[in-house]
Amino acid sequence: MEDGLRVDTRSETVGSFEKGLRVMRVMADADKGMTQAEVAEATGLTRASARRFLLTLIDLGYAKQVGSRVELTAEVLALGGVRFDGGLVWEMARPHLEDLSAELDESVSVAVRDGHDIVYAARAQARRIMSVTLNVGSRLPAIMTSMGRVILADLSVPCQYEVIEGAPPQQLTPHTRTDPDEIVAELARVRDQGYALSDQELEIGLRSIAVPIRAANGKAYAGLNVAVQASRVSSDHMVSTFVPALRRTAMRIEALSRLPS
Repeated sequence: MEDGLRVDTRSETVGSFEKGLRVMRVMADADKGMTQAEVAEATGLTRASARRFLLTLIDLGYAKQVGSRVELTAEVLALGGVRFDGGLVWEMARPHLEDLSAELDESVSVAVRDGHDIVYAARAQARRIMSVTLNVGSRLPAIMTSMGRVILADLSVPCQYEVIEGAPPQQLTPHTRTDPDEIVAELARVRDQGYALSDQELEIGLRSIAVPIRAANGKAYAGLNVAVQASRVSSDHMVSTFVPALRRTAMRIEALSRLPS
């Protein structure tokens, strides 16, 4: 038996597996999922083959049906070693998160988008009492959070409206933005300035600021944030002091493992 793998001919590769990866790759670049016909055209597969691959991804939990379109779920990140329970990238990033938490003396988090939500992928918690209890795997509405907004800011405007219409924000506090046009305008500001500030929109007294973590293709695939008690830290201080520190840490995480485009 050979100790290693050496592929000398194409006959030793698995063609169907290669096609399945091709489907996942083109879907990863789609802002709002793809139809069966779009997958077939983008991959060169027949519609019947594209349908089988999509049904398989849905059955395994790596994709979900949204109307006539199919979107990849956050579970697909596990294939690259990025798991919500402490997978390769986030395990490697943990020292950087802990360093940032110690530097700022605040809790820091990383989250990825899953549909209309963000899902917490990693956290480094400061020794402070926060009214919101968040752990790896916790979900929050993407449009109402700083981490969600730095990810959504990379989407096209029509896709942003689709996300808002698919999960309309609730008026949780007097500061919560609920008007779609106002939210889209805020996402444009986030894209231009490179950070998002959520000031007591989820809960009175809770303020957070986030920057994007980008893949090799430049798209934001995660957000890195700091959450504080609003009575302790001003918005101006968060922008002037926290944002540069967040950006330094985001760049270190990006350097660890770039997700494929």
